[in-house]
This record gives sequence, structure tokens and C-alpha cells, in this order.
Amino acid sequence: MSKVPNSLTPLLLLLLLLLFFSTFLITTTISTTTSSSSQLIYHKGPILTSPINIYLTWYGSFSPTHFSTISSFFFSFSSSSSSSIPHWWSTTQSYKNLAGKPPSTSITLAGTTHLSNLSSSLGKPLTRSNLITILNHVISKGSLPLDPTGIYFVLTAGDVAVERFCMGSCGFHAGYVEVIKGKEKVVVAHVGDPGQQCPGTCAWPYAVPAYGPPGPALVAPNGVGVDGMVMNLATVIAGAATNPAGDGWYQGDRLAPLEAVTACPGVFGPGAYPGYPGELAVDRRSGASFNAYGAGGRKFLVPAMWDPVTGTCKVAAATAS
Repeated sequence: MSKVPNSLTPLLLLLLLLLFFSTFLITTTISTTTSSSSQLIYHKGPILTSPINIYLTWYGSFSPTHFSTISSFFFSFSSSSSSSIPHWWSTTQSYKNLAGKPPSTSITLAGTTHLSNLSSSLGKPLTRSNLITILNHVISKGSLPLDPTGIYFVLTAGDVAVERFCMGSCGFHAGYVEVIKGKEKVVVAHVGDPGQQCPGTCAWPYAVPAYGPPGPALVAPNGVGVDGMVMNLATVIAGAATNPAGDGWYQGDRLAPLEAVTACPGVFGPGAYPGYPGELAVDRRSGASFNAYGAGGRKFLVPAMWDPVTGTCKVAAATAS
């Protein structure tokens, strides 16, 4: 077998190095923007252009941190003085309906109720249809109003198992659903606390990933489970606002669509790639990683949102708007 001449060895090394670095640069570029296969398409259906009222039904046992953190997240949508959440939400303004109108920028936490005694309710293993039953119960008895402009979330505690939760779903929205027979239909949604059941799937990067490239868990500013809920609430709200009835903005199968946030999986900051969430701000005292300030200076991590104008995943910036 002939040997490579010594005079060619430096040239081959140079070519190999150029090939390595060009491959790295291409991989980095693709991971921080969406490819052509991830382009969302408008299917001519409705989007939520009217002011959006959020209604929460807490199901199970939650800590005071859960209540305060998630309430603060929703208050942050209208907290213009100290919150960067409105800036994150501004990407939705590129999603227009047939009349050229975008989703509303008015998002209000309009009502909450708590079902803590599960022995007198449906128990801990729940089907998705059970979630409709729960909402029927709280609306029928007057704990929450029936509001056609609302998104009705059922938030389940860490020890409550819900059909498909942690198995291909960290949260979902379904609309429009007839919660009370013969009455107006509403958007129904679910997000559970993943802290006990699937932190590596539904609370990453605040837990070691269940799948994919390994990496260290980041420090959560409010707690692994509750911060996982915030990330998933942000995902579901963006999807519900831009694709409430399943014929708005999405790509792929209507029953399992890529939506405004799920089109940018695992992207939270600039330079993100599989196994790395991107560059994030870090709190000097606690070491917690975040990318958005909320009401009262609370820190959150919200996922990137696909921008239909630029065709890229836009990330939040941890600065006041």
C-alpha cells in the first residue's frame, strides 16, 4: 500500500480542519433557526383576536410557590413597567387571520378555583375527557364563569396522572369544546406539574434530559416542577392563540401539529442546539438560569417562538420592556 507523500500531509490536515469547522458552522446555523421543513402555514381558520381571559382550575395539592409563580406569570403579560413577557408575546403579532388581525395582546388572569379534595372529585388518574368533566363541574356550580373568550386550564399536581401527559405531551389545548351541553364552546387546555413524573422530558433544561444529548441540569429560579409548568403554559397559550380550532397556524398533522412554540423545540436562547438551550441570563445569587423578567422582578424561562416573517425562532431577552 502506497504512503501519502510528506509534502501532502499538511494540505490534507488543512482540508480536514476546514471540513470539520464548516460542518460545525452549518450545524450551529441550522440549530438556531428553523429549516424550510418547519415553516408554519396558515390554514385560514380563526385565531384569538379578542382579549384573552385565562381561567385556572387547580386540581390537587400545590405549594404556595406554585400559586404565586404561575399567577405572577399571567400578571406579567400586562405588567409593562417591569416585565419582558409582553416583548416575548409580541412575536405573535406576525400571525394574522384572513382579515389581517393578529392575536390579542390583552391576556388577563380572570378567574381561579381550586379542587384540593380529590376523594370527592375524580381522583388522581385522569383521562382527557375527565378534564372536560372537571370544567363542567366548576362552571356549573359558579366557581368560574362561562366565557367564550376564555382559555380554561386544568392544572394538575405532581402526583396526578393524566392521559398522555409525560408520554408525548407536556400540555395541550383543545378547542372549541362544549363544556356545558347546549352552551357556548370554549378553548380547553391542560398543563401538569412534571417535577415528579417527567422532569427530564417536560422541565428540561432544569433536569437532566430523558432523551437526546446528555448535559447538566440548570438551576431553576422558582423550582423544577413549577418552572416546567411555566414553560409549558407559555407553549400552550401561544398555540391556542394562533391555532385555537386546529385550522389556524400550524405545520404537519392537524391532530399532532407543530405550532408557534413547538416548531422551535429546545430553543431558549441564542446559539441553542440539541442538548444546549442557548445563552441564558444567570442570577448571581442563586445561580438560576432564565431569559425573562416577570411582574415584580420574578424570573422565568420561556421558550422561543417561531416568527413567520423571518422564518426563525425568536428568543426572549431578560430585559424590562
